[in-house]
Amino acid sequence: MGRREEYPRPDFVRDEWMSLNGSWDFYLGDRKLEIQVPFVCQSALSGIGERIREDFVVYERSFRVPESWRDREILLNFGAVDYSCRVFVNGRMAGEHSGGQTPFSLDITGLLNWEDEHMRVEVTDPLKDESIARGKQFWEDEPKFIWYTPSTGIWQSVWLEPADRARFRRIHFTPDIDAGSVRIDYHVTEETRFPCRVSIAVTKDGKPVFEGTMECCEARQSITVDVFHKKALKGAFHYMGSYWSPEEPNLYDVSMSLAEEDIIKDQVRSYFGMRKIEVREGKIYLNHKPYYQKLILDQGYWKEGLITAPSDEDYREDIRKAKAMGFNGCRKHEKVEDPRFLYWADRMGFLVWEAMASFWMYTPDSAAAFMKEWTDVIQRDYNHPCIVVWGMLNESWGVPAVGNDRMQQAFARSLYHLAHSLDDTRPVISNDGWEMTDTDICAFHSYRHGKEGDVRQQNIFRAALKSVEAMADIVERPLFAPGSAYEGQPVVLSEFGGISVSEEEKGWGYTSAGKDLFLNVYGRLIDDIYESDVICGFCYTQLTDVEQEINGLLTEDHEYKFDPAGIREFMDRKQ
Repeated sequence: MGRREEYPRPDFVRDEWMSLNGSWDFYLGDRKLEIQVPFVCQSALSGIGERIREDFVVYERSFRVPESWRDREILLNFGAVDYSCRVFVNGRMAGEHSGGQTPFSLDITGLLNWEDEHMRVEVTDPLKDESIARGKQFWEDEPKFIWYTPSTGIWQSVWLEPADRARFRRIHFTPDIDAGSVRIDYHVTEETRFPCRVSIAVTKDGKPVFEGTMECCEARQSITVDVFHKKALKGAFHYMGSYWSPEEPNLYDVSMSLAEEDIIKDQVRSYFGMRKIEVREGKIYLNHKPYYQKLILDQGYWKEGLITAPSDEDYREDIRKAKAMGFNGCRKHEKVEDPRFLYWADRMGFLVWEAMASFWMYTPDSAAAFMKEWTDVIQRDYNHPCIVVWGMLNESWGVPAVGNDRMQQAFARSLYHLAHSLDDTRPVISNDGWEMTDTDICAFHSYRHGKEGDVRQQNIFRAALKSVEAMADIVERPLFAPGSAYEGQPVVLSEFGGISVSEEEKGWGYTSAGKDLFLNVYGRLIDDIYESDVICGFCYTQLTDVEQEINGLLTEDHEYKFDPAGIREFMDRKQ
């Protein structure tokens, strides 16, 4: 069995907490089973491993709250539950949540009896509803083509923590490498007695950078902290090697406390990275230098755990292996990944293009639900320096008529502006692949690179990479939706490849090559891309095999198919 006992929210850490992962009762129709949370019932690690047809399931368990927490409020936290749920404690409703990708927290203090507590979680996941954000989870009975086994219910950690009525709700860090500072925006509960005091300590590698206390007179306030001690010269001065990048993932640790009348009410630990990502002059810049995006498409699936990694170490290993093959980041595909993955990407230096799980059928209700969940994603993951792009839609999924439907075009544009209204520090792509509307990056997809021996198609692919106009020859749909056009944005081939190593294997790839020829084919594609003066990055499909899709550089057990040095040799031809 897998175990997920690490602290689930690494950029907002409270030291006192209690995991509720592990064995729960699970009700499926009229059957009572045992399930291992946070693994969904369709996964082997859940202890059930059953493809279900029910849209409604129930979880139950008992727990005891430590007696030492009695005088504080008790928060019940869920990392993610797919898709909507209602939570009851001791027979009374604690709250509800909708959206399968985002966390929620419930104050259950008034529902506790301080003996054996009983919790019931009722989950509704409409398996055949194409209007909800479901990503790669297939609505038919068996997975096929690019669609995978669905995941129902709790798929990220569940935990309790004690907190005072006066506490931090949210802390956001916005670095400014030009000024050498970081703006810290914090939000405390409205029940806090004002004025209160907020103390902040910033350290790097255990050495003090800043320490101070400020009076807080309202629920939302901010402070700008001088990190580089006035030694930054508009980004030109690399202060003590303290920028964040994949090559040097420098992080600053932060401890913040909230006090009323000299009594500390809340303490939270977090971190940030000093880095700047921007687009200009047709390139993507990291810390004022053009930075070539060498990305791998990452579905975030595991053979035994489906959308939940068997262990925290599995996130770390995926990043280590991707970097060993020469990739400097990933494009997360159709899934908002567990915060633990983002934590390791921050620590190890790995770029992330974050994406939401798509819905498939456009309705005003599905659009509204998607926007609400996307807002929660940005709020949750704002602090992670590894995230350098917000990408919402993929290949017009959910907006199939974006080419001629004004409502769908308006929706795609509104997503772009919504993301920028919540975060003005990162580039945004509203529809990755084709039929783009407003976008900071021209991100296009093509698998028309030609099979081995098809020299004509290979030449078409190579020529198409030389100009934006020619790219239409290798893209399934127009690059831009009507009313939008290329305006000099950086160009990234954000999906290509997808090569399986043998046609004899059970499964498929966009093209195939024998294992002895794979590196030759891979090298040809990378060389074709590197020869383009227009393209400033790529994303290869994909990191791992997933069920019937066998076009990964790693197996579905996340093991190398090839010597990573062989892959890296081609990747390193362009710095």
